[in-house]
Amino acid sequence: MNRIRSLALPIAVTLTVGALSALAAGTAQAADVNVARNGGFESGLANWSCTGGTGASVSSPVYAGSGALKATPAGQDNARCSQTVTVKPNSTYTLSTQVQGSYVYLGATGTGTQDVSTWTPGSGAGWQKLSTTFTTGPSTTQVTVYTHGWYGQPAYVVDEFSVFGPDGGGGTDPGPSVPGAPAGAAVSGQSANALTLSWNAVGSATGYHVYQDGVRVKTVTGGASTQITGLTASTSYSFQVSAYNAAGEGPKSAPVTGTTTGTDPGPGPGPAVPKHALTGYWQNFDNGATVQKISDVSAQYDIIAVSFADATTTPGAITFNLDSAGLGGYTVAQFKADIAAKKAAGKSVILSIGGEKGTISVNDSASANNLANSAYALMQEYGFTGIDIDLENGLNPTYMTQALRSLSSKVGSSLVITMAPQTIDMQSTQGGYFKTALNIKDILTVVNMQYYNSGSMNGCDGKVYSQGSVDFLTALACIQLEGGLDPSQVGIGVPASPSGAGSGYVSPTIVGNALDCLTRGTSCGSFKPSKTYPGLRGAMTWSTNWDAKAGSAWSNSVGPKVHGLP
Repeated sequence: MNRIRSLALPIAVTLTVGALSALAAGTAQAADVNVARNGGFESGLANWSCTGGTGASVSSPVYAGSGALKATPAGQDNARCSQTVTVKPNSTYTLSTQVQGSYVYLGATGTGTQDVSTWTPGSGAGWQKLSTTFTTGPSTTQVTVYTHGWYGQPAYVVDEFSVFGPDGGGGTDPGPSVPGAPAGAAVSGQSANALTLSWNAVGSATGYHVYQDGVRVKTVTGGASTQITGLTASTSYSFQVSAYNAAGEGPKSAPVTGTTTGTDPGPGPGPAVPKHALTGYWQNFDNGATVQKISDVSAQYDIIAVSFADATTTPGAITFNLDSAGLGGYTVAQFKADIAAKKAAGKSVILSIGGEKGTISVNDSASANNLANSAYALMQEYGFTGIDIDLENGLNPTYMTQALRSLSSKVGSSLVITMAPQTIDMQSTQGGYFKTALNIKDILTVVNMQYYNSGSMNGCDGKVYSQGSVDFLTALACIQLEGGLDPSQVGIGVPASPSGAGSGYVSPTIVGNALDCLTRGTSCGSFKPSKTYPGLRGAMTWSTNWDAKAGSAWSNSVGPKVHGLP
């Protein structure tokens, strides 16, 4: 269903004599319509064709509604997705869409006049609107519209694709009306820091807004229930829910009250991280990699980073929404039990903040406190043993330090704190990530820098190295090792397979060579560090799911190598 609709508003109209004549003659211009079909991708990839199977319908991230298109360039395939629309000759159409990612293109071919295209270099973060216009030729009745990425770049995401102009007779998607108020709101699942809110689904809704004491705190898609976390023990809260779609937000439900229980002692301290540890990110979404439960994650992984926490409307505060539908019916109860089982097996399961939903900003004391309080509540709720900082939109070292120290004071010495900065973030000790790492050196577990999706970078010897080599891994790790971090706080982050990143994949053998070079001084490339670092923590990969998709080749090779370091 297309989620764009024209609202019928009362207007005052003044007609000239000429206009009245035109109306009388039946020549008035009809309103423009959206001739694209399934432009919101609510019906998967219906009406769309993507080259080489590069496209997929996803439920996150989305610009609106519950669906979006995600396509991944591969080799010489730029992941072109297109559809043919029916148009009217000698007519002008406006082509537009919302995109996320780098080097995303939008265009039209077969217009009968001038074919058009536009693009954005993007940044991979946040939504951007692309728009252009085209005019059809005197005999043109069909035009192919498309979007694509670029070679060697990561996946891109598209939503709200439209082609507005005269109706060519090929049919259009009808627009929805504003949904009604949800009924049956109820509170259950009380704990000291969380409540579960449920309601009856509204048929025409694409999502729901949740209000806590009159303030919107959450947006929910793909279900009619959610968990509200970060609450205070023994406190009553009032909740309301509204449904929305492209036509707008409907009325709120009748209020319902819920009260949290008394003080929760929490899940208790987590297990100690081993001297040499393997870290893997677990995907709370389906993007073509193997869908896993936490219990499916290989025992080679010592730290499992659940990806990702979600932002709320409260600055700095986070929440977590398990994608039960996308993960084959994985329930919250199973998820919590699996975390407990991993902890009992000596593993650390932490919550990653950032990634594709990295819109969380901590820029003042209030947002720092909000991050610490909400993260602590989620640790108590789910049993997480720490957090991972993977913000790709930068961070403020002063207030991120405040947030992490505040969380440490609540949790104690068992708190696991990891970071996954990009290579550019760790080139200098004056960078925000590097400053933060040094500020919390006494409570920091490990920095697993992402040695991928990167251009060439300086090594600690001042020479420039290109990604994809043992020298890139060792010479850049040396910057952190010589810049003030303890070897136990340095890990090597790489993709588990070529599909796991846009660029920078290296074989497990290269990872092993880099680990040997840094810890033993053997198997080095042209760069050899001036000394060895036998205490190096280990390695990280994105992701356990891509690793499983490739038959666990990465963890089965790198895991034993890490665990066998001196």
